[in-house]
Amino acid sequence: MTIILVFGTSTTYGAWDSEGGWVQRLRKYLDNKQLEGKEHPTDPYYVIYNLGVSGDTSKDIIERLEFETKQRLKLKDEGEEIIILISVGVNDAIYYNKTKKNQVILDKFSSNVQKMINISKKYATNIVFVGNKPIDESKVDPIPWRMECSYKEIFVEKYDLKAAEICKKNDIPFIDVYHIFKRQDNYKKLLSDGVHPNNEGHKRIFEIVKKDLEKLEII
Repeated sequence: MTIILVFGTSTTYGAWDSEGGWVQRLRKYLDNKQLEGKEHPTDPYYVIYNLGVSGDTSKDIIERLEFETKQRLKLKDEGEEIIILISVGVNDAIYYNKTKKNQVILDKFSSNVQKMINISKKYATNIVFVGNKPIDESKVDPIPWRMECSYKEIFVEKYDLKAAEICKKNDIPFIDVYHIFKRQDNYKKLLSDGVHPNNEGHKRIFEIVKKDLEKLEII
């Protein structure tokens, strides 16, 4: 059995997708794959836990990463694979318009990403970071549900690049969602409210993640 734990934010949780989000789409894909091949008992069996929490920053994920991982490995058998996927950064990059500071400053975000990697290495066979998608700044500067704050494209990209840089230093795969979205014609149509993907956006993230996980021979 392969256990996949997916930590992240509201996009990981699946906000604004009637089918449950990109993680649920990944689970459905693997479930169907297993059901179709059930006559082959040696085929991998996957259990996916969606551990996305709306509003989480890297600090929040660090606080729960080890505890929530342990809770889901209580019945782990020897030889099972543990995969940890982490998607973080967009909420760290939130900009406070009055203080002119990000919610989590870049240096602290960098050290938090390293801490997440260090914790994950204690449990995981494979660790993969999933990058953030770009935003539509015209809809979230300021953020309608947090008028004192803004999502700004320059910071969302900067935090995403920083996470990718730290992953490279640690030889950890980083799935680039941001630039694939950017290369699409009018990627803003994939966003529901300027920051959360809509159904089609979640579908696109699922396709990107699935393709890279297959390339890495993780699924």
